[in-house]
Amino acid sequence: MRQASLRTRNGIRRCTIAGVSTSPFAYAPAPESVRPALKASYGLFIGGKFVEPKSGKGFRTINPATEEAIAEVADGGADDVARAAAAARKALPKWSKAKPAERAKFLYRIARRIQERSRELAVLESMDCGKPIKETRDEDLPLVAQHFFHHAGWCDKLAYAFPGANPRPIGVCGQIIPWNFPLLMAAWKLAPALACGNTCVLKPAETTPMTALMLAEILQECGLPEGVVNIVTGGPDAGRAIVARAGGDFQKIAFTGSTEVGKAIAKACAGTGAKLTLELGGKGPNIVFADAAIDQAIEGVVSGIWFNQGEVCCAGSRLFVEESIHDDFIARLKARMQTLRVGDPLDKNTDVGAINSRAQLDTIERYRRAGVDEGAEKFETACELPKKGFWCRPTVFTGVQPSHTIAREEIFGPVLSVMTFRTPEEAVQRANNTTYGLSAGVWTEKAARALEMANRLNAGVVWLNTFNRFDATAPFGGYRESGFGREGGRQGLSAYLAFGAAAKGGRR
Repeated sequence: MRQASLRTRNGIRRCTIAGVSTSPFAYAPAPESVRPALKASYGLFIGGKFVEPKSGKGFRTINPATEEAIAEVADGGADDVARAAAAARKALPKWSKAKPAERAKFLYRIARRIQERSRELAVLESMDCGKPIKETRDEDLPLVAQHFFHHAGWCDKLAYAFPGANPRPIGVCGQIIPWNFPLLMAAWKLAPALACGNTCVLKPAETTPMTALMLAEILQECGLPEGVVNIVTGGPDAGRAIVARAGGDFQKIAFTGSTEVGKAIAKACAGTGAKLTLELGGKGPNIVFADAAIDQAIEGVVSGIWFNQGEVCCAGSRLFVEESIHDDFIARLKARMQTLRVGDPLDKNTDVGAINSRAQLDTIERYRRAGVDEGAEKFETACELPKKGFWCRPTVFTGVQPSHTIAREEIFGPVLSVMTFRTPEEAVQRANNTTYGLSAGVWTEKAARALEMANRLNAGVVWLNTFNRFDATAPFGGYRESGFGREGGRQGLSAYLAFGAAAKGGRR
């Protein structure tokens, strides 16, 4: 394996990889000065108020970059889920029958308040998740506000979105979200549900509950009617309690998370009559043809796998490079990797932050060892890591075979597996050789080839000459073990509506 050589001239760190030389600037620290006003402890948000859990238990949520506690958070259980469901059920008749324009006013108000507190929310998201502040500030928070704005506009247009279908609210929705995009996933779930006239019980991930709790404060500030949104923090028991009430207290279950948990939820919901959407794991292929704009494609690969430390369900974790450009492309990619800055998520210069938890870091390290043990060649950035916190260097494996574990299983970390292809047919066959079907990327200057590849790839989202681009107007979701249903766009609205005449005596 060709190694990187590091040289220093006039105090500037210089990196040479396989004949490609780069000289990154030495960035001075640029720490974010804002610190959110946090309480020492937080209760559950039920019926428009913060309340103590029935069990009286709590847990500490920690900053993965420092391993320091952020706050004490209530540990909700089955009794608390029952309380939250009762509050949502009580609020449903009034909210579902409210004038659509009135619902829209609340969503607009929430969106504007999120914008006003966006810097505070971005900092808190970085503290809780470990992701760089420039990502939470420039990507996450604008999208969070966009989803509330976008769905506010749909409130009085549902009959036009689904003409002749008599759309109406489903009822009470149980929503379970993951730890990689906590606030954005809350917006993905809550905004369409509220726009359609439903009420909600939201459970954030146990490692990242803080921005959901700050969102609860925003809902109070905006005067959202009590019980329309309820937030139950806690571990897996709270999630299981929500799923156990599918078809009874909850007419809709929405889950984003691992495929393993998604399968268990689908099994539990079968036969209950509850509507279900699942957005699960992925092993996204990123396909680069020889005629692509190479430097642009390299930036797309970097965004595809090292954005949010690779903790993205739609990450481009499998890179397929046309064989004729493989050596040059990988040399350039390695040089680009050496410019990535790994460190303090609250430093505005940081590109790659901390892994969300010790457990997730252990999982990533297990896959990195497996890649070496199975014969792939590992390259990682030569950078110093902070002494405290959960850190992983950006990693590339070359010489990967389709049978290798790192080519088949979702790692959910900053690890890229590289393979080659000779023809478009081989690229399609290799890209579709997975149990997942969430996302894919294609890089080529030929529009006809790009569109043909998009039609042949088994993925819910295919990006052409870009990667990891999201918009509230565009539906997002997968196939096969990546789940079913869509979030965003008109298709995402349909997941929170019932159609046709309401059943007599049925619960709205």
